[in-house]
Amino acid sequence: MNYAVIFAGGIGSRMGSSVPKQFLEVDGKPILVHVAEKFSSHPLIGGIVIASKEEYIGKCLELIRRYGLKKVVNVIPGGLTGQETIYNGVREVYLNHSANPDRDIVLIHDGVRPLITEELITESIACTERNGNSIAVSNAIETVIRVDGSGTVTGTVDRSECRNAKAPQCFFLKELWEVHSRAKEDGVTNAIDTATLMSMYGCKLHTTPCGPENIKITTPGDYYMFQAIYEARKRGEVL
Repeated sequence: MNYAVIFAGGIGSRMGSSVPKQFLEVDGKPILVHVAEKFSSHPLIGGIVIASKEEYIGKCLELIRRYGLKKVVNVIPGGLTGQETIYNGVREVYLNHSANPDRDIVLIHDGVRPLITEELITESIACTERNGNSIAVSNAIETVIRVDGSGTVTGTVDRSECRNAKAPQCFFLKELWEVHSRAKEDGVTNAIDTATLMSMYGCKLHTTPCGPENIKITTPGDYYMFQAIYEARKRGEVL
């Protein structure tokens, strides 16, 4: 079975909002619900775990009931960092839901990355089945430079070799759980994302292409971009 772990522990500090960004609405629906619906409606996803800040678990449960998100098997408290929040979600799947951790795939996804498509979920699962994992990536479209401590440019990076790591980030459950457990024992608690953590422990990563519109909503500009793309897709325009 394939599981999605959606981490939604942010507080929206960079958004400048009194409401955590995962609960901001577009088209009358919270961003977190937009995300969860994409996984809940996908035929290859069997269960969803949402990891939230503890004080918002009740709100998450109410949204699950209101929007009929029947594939959500639990909402659990997150941790102090993104890595710890994901660890809690992976632990929940491993200990309480999976019957076959060697073959079950977990898709790690941000609760504020709502423009994921059914095709990307399908392709990410297929890549994981073939190669052992999948990191959604988009092409780098800006020039990438290196700078020193004073801000002086020291070189440029060949853009054709660069990608932006996005989500979902997908792994077989047993390997994912083992690496997270080792990291916890080693005192590693703040890896920037799951791909970085797995790479730190020697995992060879594979990629699944996605478009640049697969954004994580972090700033007000991201939020307005999501609104625009959502409305364009609703009108049937291709983006």
